[in-house]
Amino acid sequence: MAVIRFGISLEKPLLERFDRQIRKKGYASRSEAIRDLIRDSLVTEEWESATAETVGTITIVYSHETHELTDTLTDLQHRYFYSIISSMHIHLDEHNCLEVIVVKGKAKDIRAIADKLIGTKGVKHGKLSVTTTGKHLK
Repeated sequence: MAVIRFGISLEKPLLERFDRQIRKKGYASRSEAIRDLIRDSLVTEEWESATAETVGTITIVYSHETHELTDTLTDLQHRYFYSIISSMHIHLDEHNCLEVIVVKGKAKDIRAIADKLIGTKGVKHGKLSVTTTGKHLK
């Protein structure tokens, strides 16, 4: 694949902040950091389309002592088996659990699944982290 060079103009304070950020994150060059920013923008666009095939993780924290919550969460995951690739259950302490659920499918479907799981009564915290299948990124 051919690499095309182009120039950009930035105010000095903005460039200095950017350089500090890329050093902190360990990028080898500004080009690598800019490529990642562009890819991130493209992934966001995929998710906004709602119909693109996407992947992500749904992370939830809950108390396993909440009456019937574990059964409810399991039932929901079985209902959406076609989009759930895998899940991992971790015992955080004697009361709290962390569950990470890997999902794949259309963005709108994944958001709906995440909303149902995170919104389940008894879930203390939840978050959907989105990414791409990588099919359209170079």
